[in-house]
Amino acid sequence: MTESTNLRVNLDAQLNNLVADIAQIIEQSRGHVRQAVNSAMVQSYWQIGRLIVEHEQQGESRAAYGKQQLQQLSQQLTERLGKGFDVTNLRNMRNFYLAFPIRDAVRLELSWTHYRTLLKVENPLAREWYLNETLQQSWSARALERQIHKLYYERLLASKDKALVKQEAHDKTQPLVETAKDYLRDPYILDFLNLQDKSYQETDLEQAIISNLQHFLLELGKGFAFVERQQRIRFDDQDFYRIPRKTPSFTAGV
Repeated sequence: MTESTNLRVNLDAQLNNLVADIAQIIEQSRGHVRQAVNSAMVQSYWQIGRLIVEHEQQGESRAAYGKQQLQQLSQQLTERLGKGFDVTNLRNMRNFYLAFPIRDAVRLELSWTHYRTLLKVENPLAREWYLNETLQQSWSARALERQIHKLYYERLLASKDKALVKQEAHDKTQPLVETAKDYLRDPYILDFLNLQDKSYQETDLEQAIISNLQHFLLELGKGFAFVERQQRIRFDDQDFYRIPRKTPSFTAGV
């Protein structure tokens, strides 16, 4: 090996070390940013939930407070602070406080998406178990949702071969590890910081395509019909989108 080759190898090694050191600094910094935003969001939403519950208890009845008050609160907060304060999210904040009324018991390592997912678990014992398991196994919100959907808690209790169930859970959750990029693009993070996500989502693409098709059909004039887009269905404070049998339906007259 010549002297120039040795020099080149040394320079490449030094550059690789420099890249590794810089990457470590950036990754650590992103982790600090993530934790700071996460802690602020969870604490803020817990406080908002507490204020909503306390305000509700001052009213004549819980039913009288209900949806109308939350709707008014949502409108005013949205006008003042931007996105992130729709009625569903405000109700989640209220339920968050009711499910975790002790402030010191709220684990700031978990994200708001984690807590929203945990709120779907009605059994308090199961909810607490999922919370602790999420912390121990470092589950992402997607992994937690997967385990709840697959009834991991119930299956583990009922199984005689718990090791097998745990191994299956480990294998299935590994591909769902959350990256810093995924976290910082979380719509709840963007809403909380009043930022805008410039990337195009699937729904945006769908709307653009169907809008153009609709415009094209209207230009064709008589004999063609545009039926409808996806139908929005609200159930238990969640939005679902049903695709009709013919949507959009394009029919030519005879």
